[in-house]
Amino acid sequence: MKSILLIGINKFGTLIAKQLHELGHQVMAVDRDEARINAVLPLVTDAQIGDSTNEAFLRSLGINDFDVCIVTIGSDFQSSLETTSLLKELGGKLVVSRADRDVQEKFLLRNGADEVINPEKQIAEWAAIRYGSNHVLDFIRLDEEHAIYEVSVPENWIGKSIGQIDIRKRYGINIMAIKQNGKMALSVTPETILRESVTMLVLGERKSMRKCFKI
Repeated sequence: MKSILLIGINKFGTLIAKQLHELGHQVMAVDRDEARINAVLPLVTDAQIGDSTNEAFLRSLGINDFDVCIVTIGSDFQSSLETTSLLKELGGKLVVSRADRDVQEKFLLRNGADEVINPEKQIAEWAAIRYGSNHVLDFIRLDEEHAIYEVSVPENWIGKSIGQIDIRKRYGINIMAIKQNGKMALSVTPETILRESVTMLVLGERKSMRKCFKI
């Protein structure tokens, strides 16, 4: 369980609060709008109405007591930037801020953000890969070059063993697990036969994935 400071209770911030609540974390919500704070109260441990660009107000929250500080302010980038900078100056251990454009991401990283979330960009990338391919069902980016994909079995692989298709040698892609009926099987061997009813969890370079699965 972590102690998390969540600043900016807009739609995105509320969704994060809900997910953190379901995971059992302690969350303090902060926003200038009393109505937003009242709406999120069932999902958080504590809440404060205040201006996050005010240093004295932020200091009163005890910033260094939180494991993570998340800034989801979306409509006022100047406030987001000032808040991010102040959080780091006041001892924020991990400051994560929202950006809506690449240039905002650059400014936030230069002014105190340890990490930046760009929801629209990330969802756009996911949707393009998911629906621009015949095989990819889901993916997780690990870095600029590597990712984990959940893929269906290509038609010409059905009935063959993992050893026969040998994508590790041909593409440098590792089959980590097989998924069937919502259950994951991690005991994958070269003798494992690929069926039409399964999906595969594969790890490798993104350029190799594009070539192998025609993304």
